[in-house]
Amino acid sequence: MSKTILVTGGARSGKSAIAEGLISGMPGAPIYIATAEVRDGEMAERVAVHQARRGPEWTTVHAPTDLIGALRDSDGKGPRLVDCLTLWLTNLMLSDADWQAAGRALASELGQQASHVVLVTNEVGAGIVPENALARAFRDAAGQLNQWIAAEADEVILAVSGLPLRVKSND
Repeated sequence: MSKTILVTGGARSGKSAIAEGLISGMPGAPIYIATAEVRDGEMAERVAVHQARRGPEWTTVHAPTDLIGALRDSDGKGPRLVDCLTLWLTNLMLSDADWQAAGRALASELGQQASHVVLVTNEVGAGIVPENALARAFRDAAGQLNQWIAAEADEVILAVSGLPLRVKSND
C-alpha cells in the first residue's frame, strides 16, 4: 500500500534532507521530481548541492508545472520525492495558471498513486504579513495548498532545525 508524506518547515530547516532520508528507507529505485526552474547561478548552485547529496542512484524528473503528469508517469517505478510544492505553486502563479484547480487535482491524485510519494513544502505563514499584494497572495495560496495536501497525506512532518517532528500519522 502506498504512503503519502508531507514534509514542511521554514527555509533551510532541513526539509529536503529529511525527505531524502524517508525515501531511502522505502523499497525501489528513488525518483526525484524537481519543480525548480534554474534561472540564475544561485539556483544552479542549490540544485548541484541537492544532487550531490542524493547521489547517482536517484532518477531526476523535471516538472516545473506538470506535477500530476510526472506523478502519473513515474507511478509504479519507485518512491518519489517532490521537491518542492512551493516552487511548483510559484511556477503556476507566475504563468497565470489556475493554481487552485491544480492544487485540488494534485490532492486528489495523491490518493490514486500506487508508489510512495514524499512531498516537500515551505511553511510560509509563520512570519510577518508581507507588505505587497503579490507576496500576500502567495502566502495565502501556499497556506491553502499545504492544507489540501496535508489533509490527504498519511503523515505530516514538520522540520525544525534539521529535526523531524511528526504532526500527523495515520498509522
